[in-house]
Amino acid sequence: MNTLVKIIVTVTLSILSLTLSAQENKSSNLWKIEGDNIKTSYLFGTMHLIPQKDFQLKDKVKSAFEASEQVVLELDMTGPEFMKDMMAHSYLEKGTELKSYMDESEYELLDNFLKEKTGNGMPMYSTMKPFMLMSVIIMASVDEPLASFEMTLMQMAKEANKEIEGLETLASQVAVFDAAPYEKQIDDLVEMISKPEENAEIFNKMAQLYVSEDIEAMYGYMDEYMKGDIVMMEKFLDERNNNWIPEIAKFSKEAPTFYGVGAAHLGGDQGVVNLLREAGYRVTPVMD
Repeated sequence: MNTLVKIIVTVTLSILSLTLSAQENKSSNLWKIEGDNIKTSYLFGTMHLIPQKDFQLKDKVKSAFEASEQVVLELDMTGPEFMKDMMAHSYLEKGTELKSYMDESEYELLDNFLKEKTGNGMPMYSTMKPFMLMSVIIMASVDEPLASFEMTLMQMAKEANKEIEGLETLASQVAVFDAAPYEKQIDDLVEMISKPEENAEIFNKMAQLYVSEDIEAMYGYMDEYMKGDIVMMEKFLDERNNNWIPEIAKFSKEAPTFYGVGAAHLGGDQGVVNLLREAGYRVTPVMD
């Protein structure tokens, strides 16, 4: 705070500044966004899929939601247009199949896994892009009920007649995955199903970090999970985070807004919290 850098005018200002500084350094999954020319808004870090036993929408989140007039998620998944876009962007080009990007042993491993977990082998999923197949595998790999913050928030918005918008389009999100060679994505899929215990540990660790509301630890663990793949971290997190800042400014100028994005997007120097601060907004954690 400026009062700590410059001459401390009074003891009162000193105490106030120290208090505000300490507050801003705390961590939370929910952040208040304030600034000139915008309506007070809230940024909520979600976990797209979380064990049902760990799912909780705290009172502070409900209050922030009620204080907002519109809801903005990473994607607007409402309406028939989204499903049309999903079909258009989630499948390989006509005449192309996933088996052309893998060897026989990889195909057999994936085929056996899918038969065991879903009852259908690779032919059922042969035209899906790897990121879509990964979604199927993740869902099939978890042996416990799951919950989704996004689905819950969309239902709440519908019941409250709040407008739902998206920070980005499905096409731009899919482009992030398409930037990685399909062969590498297949290798990642094979590694995932080859190490079920390790993946269960990763999933549970992410859930624990989420419940602890430690956004910096979540960001760090995401980096570790991606094995230091700088290019993917930049494309999957950093570039998207930077693209969201003007969108957040636009929506918050219109109305008090409740934002819901993956919690891994909040922490780090290129995280949404820090980028909003660099853009001149005051962003403070909302504590229990």
